[in-house]
Amino acid sequence: MQQTKGLSGTALKLIALVLMVLDHVHYFFGFTGMIPEWFSMLGRLAAPLFLFCLVEGFTHTHDRRRYFLKVYLLSIAMNGLLFFMAFCGVWVRPDGFYPMNGMMTAFALLIVIWQGMDWIAQKRYLIGASAVILPLACPVILTQLSLAFPKLMNPLGFAGYTILPMWNSNADTALSTIITGILLYLFRRHRRVQAAVFAGFTFLMFFVYFGLLLRNQPDFAWSQMFTKYYEWYGAFAALLMLCYNGQRGKGYQKFFYIFYPAHIYLLYALSFLFF
Repeated sequence: MQQTKGLSGTALKLIALVLMVLDHVHYFFGFTGMIPEWFSMLGRLAAPLFLFCLVEGFTHTHDRRRYFLKVYLLSIAMNGLLFFMAFCGVWVRPDGFYPMNGMMTAFALLIVIWQGMDWIAQKRYLIGASAVILPLACPVILTQLSLAFPKLMNPLGFAGYTILPMWNSNADTALSTIITGILLYLFRRHRRVQAAVFAGFTFLMFFVYFGLLLRNQPDFAWSQMFTKYYEWYGAFAALLMLCYNGQRGKGYQKFFYIFYPAHIYLLYALSFLFF
């Protein structure tokens, strides 16, 4: 069989994995002053590439329920630990740092939203709109319930980190991540448009919008958008998206699901050695 030119889904995920590790090495050990900033600059491409691969995986999987369940259970486990770190001080580093990584939470929310979008396209409007709106409205709903019933604040807070994950529960589930995932899914059948929309949104959000917000700071200079506020570098992931050849590759699904939490907590544990 003749191989298709370009990068398979597995190849893209392996590239994203290497970039993610570089980013996380800087994330966990940057305080030592020993890790170069370019580790995180390259790492800006990792999350968009994983999102892109998630879109492809969800689109082509034969069992969406199972696909969601694997992501959702991992999200519950990692965010549950994050809750105890953030609010109970469990396993927090001496400098007060603890990992805020939670891409699986963003993935779980997006899978529900994408399914809702498909239901709406099938004219199943009620269930589709519910699947799209409820994940986005969850933080507001849980906040209002906590204010109305103060005794339920802690249980509702824990639920918001686990079984009812909120898009604002950790650093990886910002609304910009959710919007990026929605845009990637909307244009999934038009690769060039998809890549262009993604790159345009990322640049406008993290360079133009953030730059305009930061310009009022007395020590801000636009050159810092290339050295300090470089989140917009993620836009360059569009170039790798365009290299995708539409082939799944070897997969290695179990490896990726295990590696993500394993490397985070291993690097975090190793960072304790510097205190």
